[in-house]
Amino acid sequence: MRASIVIFSLIILVHFLVSIYFYPQMPEQIAIHWNIRGEVDGYLAKFWALFLMPFLSLGIFLLFLAIPKVDPLKHNIEKFRNYYDGLIVAVLVFLLYLDSLVISWNMGFRFSMFQALAPAIGVLFYYLGVLTENAKRNWFVGIRTPWTLSNENVWDKTHKLGGKLFKIIGVLIGILGFFFEQYFVLLILAFVLIDAAFVTIYSYFEYKKQLK
Repeated sequence: MRASIVIFSLIILVHFLVSIYFYPQMPEQIAIHWNIRGEVDGYLAKFWALFLMPFLSLGIFLLFLAIPKVDPLKHNIEKFRNYYDGLIVAVLVFLLYLDSLVISWNMGFRFSMFQALAPAIGVLFYYLGVLTENAKRNWFVGIRTPWTLSNENVWDKTHKLGGKLFKIIGVLIGILGFFFEQYFVLLILAFVLIDAAFVTIYSYFEYKKQLK
């Protein structure tokens, strides 16, 4: 068994144990959703509120394990496997952190959910940038446009640029999201849409350049 699988399993186990520990202390209805103004506008029954996220973590873990086995270009995933495994850790830790915020809020602690999330989402985006810069051509992970999937050089150049953009977005989200929490959701949407549009257009023109 690879050491990384042990690490993934331990994070998920901790997630379940946290939910089990706090279950008796939680109200029957738990706040689980905050609107764009940072106000609670959604509740869920205690069991599902506490165990939905751990089960989601387990499902994501199994999905990430399956991808390298079914991808026709799985040999390429092995070339950046350490970064790929790092993404799994980043996602699982993020979900555990998110659940911890929800539990803390329902225990009576009051704070800005968006301010608490901003640095964590920033770190997640930054690591996506690291992964993107090192990703090799495959069908599941990375910037998958018709042009990156058709040409190795286009893939590499697009991912080097896309990785840098993800890192910049991560820093901006971490800082701006903390100080301008009322625009937090809009900032994320704007950054992601601009980035997606830019790298898609870039990959097209880079592909045309390669053909010439």
